[in-house]
Amino acid sequence: MELQALCVRELGLVDYLPAWQAMQCLTQQRGPDTPDELWLLQHRPVFTQGQAGKAEHLLLPGDIPVVQADRGGQVTYHGPGQLIVYLLLDVRRLGLGVRELVNLMEDSLVALLAEYGVDAAAKPDAPGVYVDGAKIASLGLRIRRGCSFHGLALNIDMDMEPFSRINPCGYAGLKMTQLRDLVGPVDFSAVAGRLRAQLVQRLGHVEQKTLTGGIEDL
Repeated sequence: MELQALCVRELGLVDYLPAWQAMQCLTQQRGPDTPDELWLLQHRPVFTQGQAGKAEHLLLPGDIPVVQADRGGQVTYHGPGQLIVYLLLDVRRLGLGVRELVNLMEDSLVALLAEYGVDAAAKPDAPGVYVDGAKIASLGLRIRRGCSFHGLALNIDMDMEPFSRINPCGYAGLKMTQLRDLVGPVDFSAVAGRLRAQLVQRLGHVEQKTLTGGIEDL
C-alpha cells in the first residue's frame, strides 16, 4: 500500500466553534488525494454534547458555554491544559474501520502514558482511557464521506472542577484524573510531541509537514 502524506497543525488555544466548523469544512471539501491531517490544540472552557447527549447529564454548567456537537458520545468538558488531537483522516483510503481507529487512539494514549510510568487501559464497553477506574482521556468521532473528524482529549494539567458540573461521558459519579495529579508537573508540549509520535507510528504515515498558526489560518 502506498504510504500517505500527513500534515500536522499546532493551533494553540482556540475556541471550540471555529475549530469544529473548520473540521466540517475540510471534511466536506476534501478529495481523494487530500492529505490527512492531525490538529493539536487546546480549547477555551466549553462543554460539548455528543449526538446522543442527554440533557440530564449536564448538571450545573454555570458560566461555561454548552455546544451541541456532531461527534459520538455524551457530554464532556474541554479547557486549557487539556490536549486535544483532532484526526482528519481518509479512513477508507487508510483501510481503517471505526473500531480499528478507536483502538489505535486508545493504544497510542496507553503507550504515551506508559512513557510517564502510568499504567492505563481502555475499556471495551466505554471508549476512552482509564487509570485505576478514573478517566484520563476521552474519545469522540464522526465519520462522513469515508473520512473522520473530531478525536481525543487527554487531561494533562487543567482545572478539573468543571467536570463536577456534568456526568462525564454520561456516567454519574465517574471519576476524572489528569497526568499532573499522577506524576507531578509535566511539560505540556513534550506530552503533545510524544502523543503525536505514537499516533503517527500507528497510522503508518511517513511524510510529515508541521504547520503552526491559529485557527484563522485554516
